[in-house]
Amino acid sequence: MPTPAGPSTPTTIRVDAETHARLLEFSEATGDTLMSTVRGATEALHRQRFGHRVADEVEALRRDPARWVDYVADADSTAVTDGIG
Repeated sequence: MPTPAGPSTPTTIRVDAETHARLLEFSEATGDTLMSTVRGATEALHRQRFGHRVADEVEALRRDPARWVDYVADADSTAVTDGIG
C-alpha cells in the first residue's frame, strides 16, 4: 500500500467536470483556494461520517437496556460541569 502524501505535498485527483465546477464555485464564493476547499469538504465529510457512527453506536446501546444503564452511569460519573447554574 502506498504511503499517503503529507498535507503540504500536492497530488492529483480525478473528478468529473460537474464536481470540479461545483468545487470551483465554492472556492470562488469563499475566496479560498481549490485545495483549501477540497480539504474543507473532506474534513466535513469525515466529521459527518464520525457523527453518524457515534449516533449508530448510541442507538445500539439504547436498544440494549443493560448496556444503556451502564453507559448512562459511566457518563454521569465522568461528567464535567460547566460551573453555570
